[in-house]
Amino acid sequence: MEPHTIAEVRGAMKRSFWSGMLVLAVLAGMGAGVYAMDADANANRFRELPVAHKFDFPVGAPDASGWFDAQSFGENFHLGSDWNRRGAAFEDLGAPVYVVADGVVSWSGDAGEGWGNVVRVVHHVRERHESVWVESVYAHLDELNVAEGQRLDRGQRVGTVGDANGRYEPHLHFEIRSVPDMPLGPGYSIRHDGWLDPTAFILAHR
Repeated sequence: MEPHTIAEVRGAMKRSFWSGMLVLAVLAGMGAGVYAMDADANANRFRELPVAHKFDFPVGAPDASGWFDAQSFGENFHLGSDWNRRGAAFEDLGAPVYVVADGVVSWSGDAGEGWGNVVRVVHHVRERHESVWVESVYAHLDELNVAEGQRLDRGQRVGTVGDANGRYEPHLHFEIRSVPDMPLGPGYSIRHDGWLDPTAFILAHR
């Protein structure tokens, strides 16, 4: 039977995509720990970055009003959150995407098949009186509104929701990583080394 409702369409796409990504998830998990060990070396690049004192959500800022997480962190080995606007399918396309906290753009460009346009931003955070550096990743974007090396203020627009050049239904794939500059990877893995639950992290840093 063909899916007709938005929920059925999204469910069918999710099941199909998950089955295709399972092998990549296993392979990515095998190597994830290698990159996690480079946290200190990567963070040294951003030691002078001002502290980000507060985090908001990347859509429906500041609190994701009108949006929902269609595939949360850990679901089907997912390494991020897939944000969709509440309402009809494809209404998300072109919606603004905002940086979640003060930071600096470490990369902005077309990451190719599976990712589309991506913005990566590094943030300086204080945890238990120590400095740590995390990276937010905004993927499948339609427009890119920032450039590498650009300093950003929380809530500044980084781009718009896209579909990875027609590969997916429009949505924002959003990640927070505890290690800046890791390879993008497949977005799915059986291991989470170097990745954080985005929603939990934001809620803990409001």
